[in-house]
Amino acid sequence: MTQLLDKLDYEATFDCVQCGYCLPVCPTYIAFKKEKHSPRGRINLVKMAVEEKINIEDMSEGIDLCLGCRACETICPTNVRYGDILMSAVEVLKDHRKESITEKMLRTGAFKFALKNKRVLRLGNKGLYLYQRSGIDRLVKSAGILKPLPKYNDLSRAVPDVVLSKRIKGSVNPFRQKGLSVGFFQGCIMDTFFSRINSLAVKIMEAHHVQVTNIKAQTCCGALQHHAGEHDLTVAQAKENIAAYEKYDFDYIVNTIGGCGATLKEYHKLFEAGTDWYKRAEAFTDKVRDISEIMASVDLNLQHPVNQRAVFQPSCHLENVQKVFKDPLNIIKKIPGINYQEMNGQSLCCGSAGIYNIIHFNESMQILDLKMNNVKKAAPDLIITSNPGCHIQLKLGVERENLSSEVEVKHIVEVVAESCGITLDH
Repeated sequence: MTQLLDKLDYEATFDCVQCGYCLPVCPTYIAFKKEKHSPRGRINLVKMAVEEKINIEDMSEGIDLCLGCRACETICPTNVRYGDILMSAVEVLKDHRKESITEKMLRTGAFKFALKNKRVLRLGNKGLYLYQRSGIDRLVKSAGILKPLPKYNDLSRAVPDVVLSKRIKGSVNPFRQKGLSVGFFQGCIMDTFFSRINSLAVKIMEAHHVQVTNIKAQTCCGALQHHAGEHDLTVAQAKENIAAYEKYDFDYIVNTIGGCGATLKEYHKLFEAGTDWYKRAEAFTDKVRDISEIMASVDLNLQHPVNQRAVFQPSCHLENVQKVFKDPLNIIKKIPGINYQEMNGQSLCCGSAGIYNIIHFNESMQILDLKMNNVKKAAPDLIITSNPGCHIQLKLGVERENLSSEVEVKHIVEVVAESCGITLDH
């Protein structure tokens, strides 16, 4: 027990002065209205666990239902390292719990095999593609086959139109040319569900004279593993990615995924300060950029109007971890024809949070309902996102509100490509 408690980031909890600034920006506190579902409440749980005033199990509900959006860090006047405190608690709870054989098999299959295996991911991509193209998905929906399983029935309605992902092929000339040179990070869920967006992102960069190199040796960023308390797996995958990318002379390492980008941006936190891997991780993280930062740095050829009334749902991790606030909005406002509307509660989490909307479906829907109330007040016909999880969650929200004939959900890359006249056949 003591060894587990020693893993909790106790020292960081003393930076919290219990001021309550975090409460109005915490989606779970707003939705569930309990102190244990607020950042300061969770910090207190960790502190009391170390002081043995409560048992480890007493932390579980508060910690488990945290979205990890880290909006509290952005607003905190004393710079509390909430993310570090949270992850220490997640790891302790994971080590404390006794998993069944089935749970262990599922965890091992997902984290150690599926997510980091490009062949498995592409097989999943092909399966989804054939499922949709064959018409089986329409049959399943019209026949209501999944209605007895409400969670999976709802989530199936939010699956985007899938296009076939392609094998990573090294660029013809992977060495630096004149101008901006970037390494492209594909991601796992992004490549499975949204390979179209990745392809469009590459085409946008190349059309604006950015040299893009794909790295065959890249693997999963480790975000889902990290958030599940799988520290050793996350470290191993971080080392693989660092070693893969540091062989090249890039200005930046670019991705289209707010959540993955946040994990890549914090690789150095996985290693002890001053060690060789810490220094290598810092050199890696210094180059990590979201696609919006690259698009904002070039003179985008925005020629074609996108005549839609739009709101923007920023990725929590893009804002609160990567600290990218202005670039996506600046791009959106430059797109001809866009009627941009600022939405109430714009930066509040939509409730996706990795696989939160699968594990904690009902709670996720409570948070999504709050988001959709604000969407409906803004009355857009386009919701622009910057992360695959947000994209699926907002599409689910649109479906649940019966607005699918009125409101589209698109990644910012798709909107920019449309305005630039860039297509996959271009």
